Amino acid sequence: MIGDRAEVMAVGVEEEFHTVDLDTHRLLPKAGSLLGELPGDRFGQELHRSVLETNSRPFVRLIDLAEDLTALRREAIGAAREKGLGIVAAGTVPVADPAALQITPDPRYENMLEEYQVLAREQLICGAQVHVDVGGRENAIAIAHRLAPRLPALLALSASSPYWLGSDTGYASYRTVLWSRWPTAGPIGAFDSIEEYDALIADLVASGVITDPGMIYYDVRPSAHVPTIELRVPDACPRVEDVALLAGLFRAMVLEELDAVRDGLPPHTLRPEQLRAMTWRAARDGLEGALIDPSDGRPVPAPKAIRGLLNDLRPSLERTGDWELVAELADNVLADGGSVARQRAAYIEGGFGRVVELLVAETAAGTEWSPGTGPARTEVNAMLSDYDASADEAVVFDGSARGPYGLLMTALDRVGVEGLREREQLRDEVQRHLGMTFRVDADSPERLFPVDLVPRVIASQDWDLLDAGMVQRVRALEAFLHDAYGDRQAVADEVVPSWVVDESPGLRDDGRIVPRSSVRCAVAGIDLVRDDAGRWAVLEDNLRVPSGIGYALANRWLSTHVLSDLRRALPTPTPSRIIGTLRGALPGALAVVTLGERDSAFFEHRLLAREMNVPLLTPGDLRVEPDGVYAGDDRIETIYRRIEEDELFGARGADGKVLGPGLLDAVARGELHFANAPGNGVGDDKALYAFVPQLIRYYLNEDAILENVPTYLCRVPERREEVLERIADLVVKPVDGHGGAGVLIGPDATTAELEKARAAIQENPGGWIAQEVVHLSTHPTFVDGRLRPRVVDLRAFVVQGAATETLPLALTRVAPEGSRVVNSSRGGGSKDTWLVR
Repeated sequence: MIGDRAEVMAVGVEEEFHTVDLDTHRLLPKAGSLLGELPGDRFGQELHRSVLETNSRPFVRLIDLAEDLTALRREAIGAAREKGLGIVAAGTVPVADPAALQITPDPRYENMLEEYQVLAREQLICGAQVHVDVGGRENAIAIAHRLAPRLPALLALSASSPYWLGSDTGYASYRTVLWSRWPTAGPIGAFDSIEEYDALIADLVASGVITDPGMIYYDVRPSAHVPTIELRVPDACPRVEDVALLAGLFRAMVLEELDAVRDGLPPHTLRPEQLRAMTWRAARDGLEGALIDPSDGRPVPAPKAIRGLLNDLRPSLERTGDWELVAELADNVLADGGSVARQRAAYIEGGFGRVVELLVAETAAGTEWSPGTGPARTEVNAMLSDYDASADEAVVFDGSARGPYGLLMTALDRVGVEGLREREQLRDEVQRHLGMTFRVDADSPERLFPVDLVPRVIASQDWDLLDAGMVQRVRALEAFLHDAYGDRQAVADEVVPSWVVDESPGLRDDGRIVPRSSVRCAVAGIDLVRDDAGRWAVLEDNLRVPSGIGYALANRWLSTHVLSDLRRALPTPTPSRIIGTLRGALPGALAVVTLGERDSAFFEHRLLAREMNVPLLTPGDLRVEPDGVYAGDDRIETIYRRIEEDELFGARGADGKVLGPGLLDAVARGELHFANAPGNGVGDDKALYAFVPQLIRYYLNEDAILENVPTYLCRVPERREEVLERIADLVVKPVDGHGGAGVLIGPDATTAELEKARAAIQENPGGWIAQEVVHLSTHPTFVDGRLRPRVVDLRAFVVQGAATETLPLALTRVAPEGSRVVNSSRGGGSKDTWLVR
């Protein structure tokens, strides 16, 4: 049921809003009139015409979620203001006339009114529903009942409905009292399986008590269609930051219970009567009275109970990266007593009218445009026309800038369309001057390396995670490479199957000659992807001859020459610092070895040699002597190898002799070092990739910081059958492929391509793996005077010398239109990547 699971779970929110008359402060049935002005995929209707619903994207980071929720509010408020309406996020509004308000004209809602009468007429309430991705509905039902004892605390934090039909109810959340009248509201019971839960829902529908599964209103429930668990307890919250707080706390609760089920720990079980009593007390008192301690059933002051909950959840909050933000948000709520205290103070000041004015203002707080983080301005707004931001890193769906992109978008607006076109011409001139060209293959003509002018920004909270995760990964892979060519203890201890090593296309006999004291992988290239929820994962490890550092450096120089006005907005590490870090990992007398001008990446080789102030050599320049390796009269102690092993070892040196035997003897004697060592391919093929998290645990005694993309080894019979059955939904790769060659993306493939891939897998199962499709994030790219979303990935670099560290530089690769493949050999390009501290 619940197996190994990534700790970074995406979280999304549905919010409900009242539409009110700004003059009379009464509910108005006008939500439907707003929907025609709003995106249909993000806004919807509810039972009553006075209620509007919004749906956020799922996100990993709470700050991204808050940005999306703020943009949704901004869009709804803008549409409402044009009609003289106000938007309120609260469980109830003080003044409403149920008899004068109509339900939404929909057969389902009309049936509910006929069947439930006053329950439906008085459903003038709004909630906030939090959805956490738990990887499957069976996981959701396994933990749903276990969450119940802590949910009253979330209700107290959200309580915002003290007033109902013109009176103070005496409750903090009267919405909860109204909600609890439905026959399927309240705590959810324990179920042995999702099938048992679905059977119960089917029985309830068959009984006629409810008309469809959408009327299941339990405090938490599995989603009917997606792998999430839904929290339905909270009132709608006037302040966005309170919604983010609820999302962070609920996700931590879910994570803790998933771990508990995985570890076989029993739930903290309470009787249904106790749970209902605890919920009633939270609805009655909110944050201003007492909550019932689930451990002993005694009342505890609400602030003390909330702080106790925070302390209990701190380990999970730290694992999700939410601790500091959630603790701060909780302090803010407890400091002012919550929405109910603010509403009652407003009532004393000016009656119900003042209460509604407060709620309208708090709902809108933070939604106004501001110079640093506001919307795309005139020029950028025009460039973003019809922009699809559904998976975008930089742009929110309403055209506003996400995260660190506010200053960049402001700078782009100053440059404008014509300014960017002029800079494109300057970019091409600088590229020609630098010789920044490449060939798809040896027979292709040289062409300028495609570079987009809109840089990618990696914020510090992302880069810190990637930095730590990549260093950890390369340390484990370094240990594995030595082990694979040594005692093979990981095989003996069954961490990896023997065939992963023995049948690897990258296994070489000459890999065994590298001394144990040598660094096998001085320069690693790690390919990373970010999905549409902001979750990072490793796609590939490159431990042989990873390319891209030179092109990333060149992109930085292009930024310096072409986009200096943009770079001032967001400073990022300089090329000199990057080169210094790289050179420090390559000790002694160093030379870069290349095939020469016929190499597709010769520009990069030449650039790196020049910047490190070391010779750029071809194999024909090398000569092996009894006391070492020379180029002319200069001894070479480290070869930064930018060609494949066979191309180097099979070539003839300056003396006409085949280089391989002499170079390998020099390595064995410790007179020559390679960056990177021969035989490293055993550590970066696609089969070994699937075992890297286990290797991290085995060699470092640590949990993997960065996730793998779920991977299936076709060599394993049961996995192979699954791949053959689901091939249209998966990405299929050869285990020793590179540059995107041989990759089949199932959802984009033709029937003939799928059949060809099936045949190849059946013929050579060990030569193939399959992976789940990652819904990659997109980034704005300047195309024909407009900004267009393009799929991106990231190649970052780890160097190993005296220490293991990341280069403060990364190469963002950009897929062509309509493609998910970013490799330059397949039509992809790149953009400068700014690591912002």
